[in-house]
Amino acid sequence: MTDTGPLFVSSGDLIADRRYKWALDQASGGDFAGAADILVQTVALAPNFATAWFALGAIRDRLGDRSGAVAAFEQARDADPQDYHGARLQLARLGSGDTTPAMSETYVRRLFDQYAARYDAALTEHLAYRGPALLRQAVDEAMRASHRPVRFGSMLDLGCGTGLAGAALRSVVDRLVGVDLSPAMIAQAATKNLYDRLVASDLTSFLTDEIANAATYDLVLASDVFVYVNDLSPIVAGVARVLSSDGLFAFTVETHLGDGAKLLPTLRYAHGEPYIRRTLGEAGLAPVSIARAAVRSEKGVPVDSLVVIAQPSTTVHPPASSGA
Repeated sequence: MTDTGPLFVSSGDLIADRRYKWALDQASGGDFAGAADILVQTVALAPNFATAWFALGAIRDRLGDRSGAVAAFEQARDADPQDYHGARLQLARLGSGDTTPAMSETYVRRLFDQYAARYDAALTEHLAYRGPALLRQAVDEAMRASHRPVRFGSMLDLGCGTGLAGAALRSVVDRLVGVDLSPAMIAQAATKNLYDRLVASDLTSFLTDEIANAATYDLVLASDVFVYVNDLSPIVAGVARVLSSDGLFAFTVETHLGDGAKLLPTLRYAHGEPYIRRTLGEAGLAPVSIARAAVRSEKGVPVDSLVVIAQPSTTVHPPASSGA
């Protein structure tokens, strides 16, 4: 899921709000230069109008005015400390400032609250999303390779969204817990009656609470979640502490040929395989398998991804090499 446009938040000035909406009307009619001129007038009236600054940045970017876009996105960022619109991500995309900024909780929550009602259809019908199916297959193969039945007493679904991954594993799980930052996504998941427990929370805080409560899980799964996280270390470390001694950690990431995290033009993060291996190792985990696959498509083009299965390093078998 990507998002590059502003969601209207009033400036508190009726005239400025009207000019902003007029500018969007001009842009929708194809007059981007005219829209930019109106937005310049708008922010002159309301200098802290983050939504208008963001829209001005997006329109200038479309017009090929990189320096003007950067200047507008910087103003949007400064006027909105919570980064509701994702101005920091746009600046990173344009090569200005931090190249791998963390996505703010406010931005991610707003993004998914906005898309919750149509999320399933968007992923399965338009993006050829098959992350849950690939993870189910990889989990099955890992269990069978270790001569264990494909059955789990408890599973934690990180970033559970509307429950697509939960649905793929529910039949082999006795107790299913889901956590997601977006309350609207949690509400959609609740309607499917898949989960024994659903929590609206950021992942790191949730894992911290679970550690404090001595919770353990036999399977922890994160499908298409880490594309919204630049630094995976805190989450992976938390997972290692709630994972049972012979449990599995299964997740997908979009990937690139280098190391570390990289912000893609889609405003999603890709993580290099060396980074994944290093982050797992630092948390006391080791890969059982790392396989290349296309978890989803973007504009009809398969997105290069990794499907990863890991275990506590004291119980893990030698890792399988990446497949093409």
